[in-house]
Amino acid sequence: MKMIHILGRQNNGKTTLIVDLVQEFTIRGIRVGTLKHSSHEHELDRPGKDSYLHRKAGACPAAIATKEMIAVYIPKKPEENPFDKIEPLFHHTDLVLVEGYLSGPWKKVEVWRKSVNTVPIFFERKDIEAVISDDNIETTLPVWPRKDISFIADEILKMAEVK
Repeated sequence: MKMIHILGRQNNGKTTLIVDLVQEFTIRGIRVGTLKHSSHEHELDRPGKDSYLHRKAGACPAAIATKEMIAVYIPKKPEENPFDKIEPLFHHTDLVLVEGYLSGPWKKVEVWRKSVNTVPIFFERKDIEAVISDDNIETTLPVWPRKDISFIADEILKMAEVK
């Protein structure tokens, strides 16, 4: 599976970039999946709802299906790679964009905006391969212009070795 992490501190534009990339890849006919990783512990289901009660009773997996969507709840240990459990759901994709998951094993790029006034993550980590920003920043890493989504998409495809 070809995967790329889109990293960045809060409010630097990770989600907006991923939405733009998904649209760009879809237009190009590239099948793209996403995983939003949260480092915070919180309930994904709504306490008291039937699917929540099924899961709390021990159902594994527990799922809910509507006319247009399916959600599947699968327990995960903190140290587990989430894709070890859900990889079969992504078998049809050409590329998976992972929002966050700093400790994940795949190639990483960082979104950074000067106006947010945060220190870039790449100063702390050596596994980030490029920075996406329209601001001037001192780095030896490649800097991809955020306003050029086509260029970013091309670079991500190269990085992920998607043909």
